Amino acid sequence: MAKALDKMTLEELEVHQKEVAATIKGYEKKRRSECLSELKAVAKKYGFSLEDVVGGKAKGGAKPKGVAKYANPADSSQTWTGRGRQPNWVKEALAKGKTLDSMAI
Repeated sequence: MAKALDKMTLEELEVHQKEVAATIKGYEKKRRSECLSELKAVAKKYGFSLEDVVGGKAKGGAKPKGVAKYANPADSSQTWTGRGRQPNWVKEALAKGKTLDSMAI
C-alpha cells in the first residue's frame, strides 16, 4: 500500500485524504447513533427515558449573562457587558467626555 501512495501525485493524495476523512466521519456518526440507540434501550428497560437518566437538555430558562466589561466609576456595582442598550450611566459619562476604555474593568 505504501508504494501505491508513493506513486500518487499531490492532487491524488489530497483527494484520497478527503475521502478517508469523510469515511471516518461517517463511521463515527454511525457508531454514535448505535451507541445512542443502545443507551435508550437500556433506559427503557428500566422504565426511564434516556433524558430522565442523564438529565437531558434544559429547555427554555434564563440564558447566562455576559461578563461585565465596563463599570460605573461613581458606583462600581453598576456594570455593563458592552452588549445591548447602553445604561444611562454610560450615556452620561460619554456625554461628559469619558471613553469606554476609561470605564473598562
